[in-house]
Amino acid sequence: MNDAAPAPTPAPAPRKRARVRAPELIGKGGWLNTGGKELTLADLRGKCVVVDFWTFCCINCLHVLDELRELEEKHRDTVVVIGVHSPKFVHEAEHAAVVDAVERYEVHHPVLDDPELATWKQYAVRAWPTLVVIDPEGYIVAQHAGEGHAHAIERLVEELEAEHAAKGTLRRGDGPYVAPEPVAGDLRFPGKALVLPSGNLLVSDSTRHRLVELAPDGETVVRRIGSGERGFGPDAFSEPQGLALLPDGRVVVADTVNHALRTYDPATGAVETVAGTGRQWWQGSPSSGPALEVDLSSPWDVAWWQDRVWIAMAGVHQLWTWDPAAGTVAVAAGTTSEGLLDGPAAEAWLAQPSGLAAAGDRLWVADSENSALRYVERAEDGDGYVLRTAVGTGLFDFGHRDGDAAQALLQHPLGVTALPDGSVAVCDTYNHALRRFDPATGQVTTLATDLREPSGAVLAGEDIVVVESARHRLTRLRLPEEAVRVEAVAHRTQRAATEVAPGTLRLDVVFQAPSGQKLDTRYGPSTRLLVSSTPPELLLSGEGAGTDLFRELALNPEVAGGVLHVSAMAASCDDDPANEYPACHVHQQDWGVPLKVAEGGAARLPLVLAGMDDGAVAGA
Repeated sequence: MNDAAPAPTPAPAPRKRARVRAPELIGKGGWLNTGGKELTLADLRGKCVVVDFWTFCCINCLHVLDELRELEEKHRDTVVVIGVHSPKFVHEAEHAAVVDAVERYEVHHPVLDDPELATWKQYAVRAWPTLVVIDPEGYIVAQHAGEGHAHAIERLVEELEAEHAAKGTLRRGDGPYVAPEPVAGDLRFPGKALVLPSGNLLVSDSTRHRLVELAPDGETVVRRIGSGERGFGPDAFSEPQGLALLPDGRVVVADTVNHALRTYDPATGAVETVAGTGRQWWQGSPSSGPALEVDLSSPWDVAWWQDRVWIAMAGVHQLWTWDPAAGTVAVAAGTTSEGLLDGPAAEAWLAQPSGLAAAGDRLWVADSENSALRYVERAEDGDGYVLRTAVGTGLFDFGHRDGDAAQALLQHPLGVTALPDGSVAVCDTYNHALRRFDPATGQVTTLATDLREPSGAVLAGEDIVVVESARHRLTRLRLPEEAVRVEAVAHRTQRAATEVAPGTLRLDVVFQAPSGQKLDTRYGPSTRLLVSSTPPELLLSGEGAGTDLFRELALNPEVAGGVLHVSAMAASCDDDPANEYPACHVHQQDWGVPLKVAEGGAARLPLVLAGMDDGAVAGA
């Protein structure tokens, strides 16, 4: 017997990762927030660069802008955030609209306007938002899809700072951001309006983080409510939007970026928080309970209907309610899955609902990302609610087309207003138009054009007052007896389809917990995958929900293509045994992937949620 211990098996040498240099940043629209300078990656050498692929219609993209603010401020001498604006809607490809969006959402870093998706394609991006991290030597080190990654990116930035400071390749100092000149005016990108009992108009002055009360002429300022600085306190809002009058005379305000509901009392001037914590809701958080203890997510509009305040919860594609008498909030419709699906409210899908209007037995909904007009009503048996669609077909079809509702088209509507005759006016935001749907005839017509991004409207006597958000004003229109006629235009989202082979398609959502974290399995599976398609006939099998981040999909050989809808979520926590209360993070993303079934196409479809290393991004 040999008492000597066997020689240990040598550990394999670590695999050397291929280093992939970041592709150049190019876009036909040019650069914003640089003082007119055209930036190149060479100009950014020595900095940790975070490239944010976004589009201004996307609520998840707006969440990421908010997440990046702290990172930008904390690491301002080493980190440069570069926004690459990659449009979904036709309107978003207009350079002037991108300029407006950069100011509207207070984007304080350089932005490349990429209307033809040139840089999007170079970086093989598949979803909004996507974040790509580039090290000070110009190499890609990480890619993250979706929101909720700021914590992981900050840890990576700290590692890159230490590594490149030691190598002498880190360059400290100011970045290339040049602030534009401020613009004067009483309103700046107002969101919604409300007629007060006095006859005055109350407007959410969103970019200035305040409310403004105007005289009935819609121009004379009576008072301003709020400091005008972004904040969360008795004298501060953060990009407020929707307004609704309560029976007791107070106004409830959707304080959107504070993820809260506030009330304003015109009699006393008092502002009070009545729902929300100031934190953003994430999967796994409570969806009902005491209003001041439950997180909300980007409430965009509010309406008083059936003894409750209904909330267009744009951030999670749902409708919620706040019951002032009970002091509670609860989910009323939607599953958090993004899409267009009618049926019982608890099972229906919405996509960024942004406008509400109560009208008798119906609550009308401007479902913006679906370019749809929808409504909630009581179920026929009186038990609960159902959600139905009046106009619109889904996430990727939009345009300006009047006529029968079954074939009419809208483009990202943000507002809806009930009219005296039972019809509905729709602020068809990205078509710069006011549209009308008549439930009695099923017809869609155009009431007015040449409005600049109308986002809300309110009746004032025989007139309708429209919030022209991108013209920073209210516009009073006389409701015409006959609608304006416009030439029909139809669009589909213009992204190159992924060619896939007929038969079985392997779907893989690639997720690796960020450095220093691990999957959170304390309460069961920490991942979720939901798959569907448009048209539904595209998939013979594989649709539905599950906890694995992979799925075998059977494609229908009789369907030439369509859109694969994928929603993925993963939860991770800090991996430190000594920490009794580790911080936990939710990573989530929705994809709509255009597919074309063709011989020789791919048999595997990888989608990156988080954790891609360098060498797996560019050229994929």
